[in-house]
Amino acid sequence: MAARHKSVETKYMEDRDKVLHGMRQLDRRTFMKVLAASAGAVMAKGLMPPHTFQLVSVAEAALDKNASATGAPGTPPFTFAYISDTHMYTRTLNQRFVKGAVKAVEDVNALDPQPDFVLFGGDLAQLGRPDELQQGKEILSMLKAPVKIMVGEHDWFYDLGDKWQELFGPPTYSFDWKGVHVIVLMSVYEKDFWTARKLTPAERMQIVAGLDNGIQSRFEVGEPQRAWLTVIHGHTHQMLFNQIGNISFYGMLSTAWPWPYAPQGLPPLTVQMNRPDPYDQLDGLGDGQVNVSKEGLADMMYNLWDRNPVTVHAQYLRSHGKVYRPPAPQFASY
Repeated sequence: MAARHKSVETKYMEDRDKVLHGMRQLDRRTFMKVLAASAGAVMAKGLMPPHTFQLVSVAEAALDKNASATGAPGTPPFTFAYISDTHMYTRTLNQRFVKGAVKAVEDVNALDPQPDFVLFGGDLAQLGRPDELQQGKEILSMLKAPVKIMVGEHDWFYDLGDKWQELFGPPTYSFDWKGVHVIVLMSVYEKDFWTARKLTPAERMQIVAGLDNGIQSRFEVGEPQRAWLTVIHGHTHQMLFNQIGNISFYGMLSTAWPWPYAPQGLPPLTVQMNRPDPYDQLDGLGDGQVNVSKEGLADMMYNLWDRNPVTVHAQYLRSHGKVYRPPAPQFASY
């Protein structure tokens, strides 16, 4: 079924393919000149990473209840790590995304001390097939810390959540952790566009996964799920954060691929991460940690695998950008 319009992401990937195709036409001498110039620009900006993973101590990063007035640090009651958007095919079809997921698990298992729990932010699978979801569960089961998991659209729309609920339980649930009430939301409700059109499960999944077809509705969380303080979500594949009223929003990184930033409509408080290098398969990817204060506020640490980590403090969002602004990118998105 043809898409009525192309999304920003699709246009970006088409333009990127044209550039890569043009690079393949270069002779060796010209290619070496381009390579040398690119390496020089990266080194001049100080972006050569010394290693692929850096563990950063974020103890006492959260702020106490008087921080808006005093800026004084407080001790967070707990810390959790996150992994998101692994988009795994089965190993026989695509090993790269599986390796990214395994690397994230190894990163988190290497943390000392271990986080209280690990939050998985959705899109465990790419096509939502039962074997992909089963493989994802087996990989997440290697984590030392307890796992809390939310569903993504890639996990749900092949069989409308049958396999997901068999493996992981209800898509919406809540739990209390050291005095903080945590709610895991089902955030990918869609209006039924498939029944009247008599689409197969694979056709429905392809439309939802592509995000380019005008017959889709926007994703929603449903009316009963709209009273929060801090929202942490996957799907965006990038550093993304915003403040709307009393609600703070934090997007999570992916272990599969980074998305470019939208050319317009970006939340004003979002500070972009550096533009990923298309020749480095780990650049722009990562996992991270979140320190949660007793008031439910969160300091989010983005562990960019081939960059220095970046922490977004709760007070940066709550003050609408007046304090603790993250560092600006040296290479903004195209």
